[in-house]
Amino acid sequence: MSSPLVIAAITVVLIALSAFFVAVEFALIAARKHRIEDAAASSRSARAALRSAGELPLLLAGSQLGITVCTLALGAITKPAVHHWLTPLFSSWGAPGWVADVAGFVLALLIVTFLHLVVGEMAPKSWAIAHPERSAIMLALPMRAFLAVTRPLLVTLNRAANWCLRRVGVTPVDELAAGQDPVTLRHLVEHSATVGTLDEKYSTNLMSALELQALTVGDLVSGQKPSGVPTDADAMAIQSASRAAGHLRLLVQRDGAVEGVVHVRDSVAAPPGVTAADLMRPAVVLARRTPVYEALRTMRETRGHLTVVTDDDGVPLGLVTLTDVLDRLMPTDAPSS
Repeated sequence: MSSPLVIAAITVVLIALSAFFVAVEFALIAARKHRIEDAAASSRSARAALRSAGELPLLLAGSQLGITVCTLALGAITKPAVHHWLTPLFSSWGAPGWVADVAGFVLALLIVTFLHLVVGEMAPKSWAIAHPERSAIMLALPMRAFLAVTRPLLVTLNRAANWCLRRVGVTPVDELAAGQDPVTLRHLVEHSATVGTLDEKYSTNLMSALELQALTVGDLVSGQKPSGVPTDADAMAIQSASRAAGHLRLLVQRDGAVEGVVHVRDSVAAPPGVTAADLMRPAVVLARRTPVYEALRTMRETRGHLTVVTDDDGVPLGLVTLTDVLDRLMPTDAPSS
């Protein structure tokens, strides 16, 4: 049996290595990738951390391998040594041989488990979660060196793990996702508003913005049948239709199909003989199931502020303007349409 100093030195090294692998594992999971990217321009360690984030399954496999090896080594070296030291101590107190042996075994197991869990796992985990970017950058280079040495073994282990996942219908993830999905962000906004850390006005606007993922243009249509004029309507007919409907914009239709959109102001100074077909502007026609964010992109690309919303059969349901979207996003501040 080696001397106590050698065993103590080996134990310290094994626990330190276990703490290192635990910190690496939790640091890159908790770290925000964009914060590491900010430091990557001037830091080699930050660039190494970014490479590790791009190989997350490999890094996790390396961390688990390191933790497992350290745990087995503690069980093979430290625990038997402590057991060997404690058993004679209990025997000297008058305990029977089997009692001394069992007591030494149990106490050695408790001591090694306590040191490994508290010092080798829980403490580094808490530190890494409290300082994720700092710890990820600090530990990146030595972890990259470990990955370089063990890569062939880790690739084999990772492929075996992915094979097992696919057998149970789970798709392996190769890279840590950046940011949060809209559902998570909605929960975060709701929680912040509930506990009072986010003003109600801002929480309402944020929730409305997050709804754009599921909101469609059909949800913004008022339900009132859109007003229109035929393509051959003159200026007086356009103005009369506008007064009757109370709308400034009218659909220009031919045989029930939308040809364009005319604004009543364009008819005010129109010369005699001009028809709605001459004054109309191209209409952007969207199905009612079109997401609002796609409608906004279409408005930007076409430089238009309105779209014609149709049902599944192509029948016009109404108009959706940029103001309608702003009213939905900022109901207290948006100007009335």
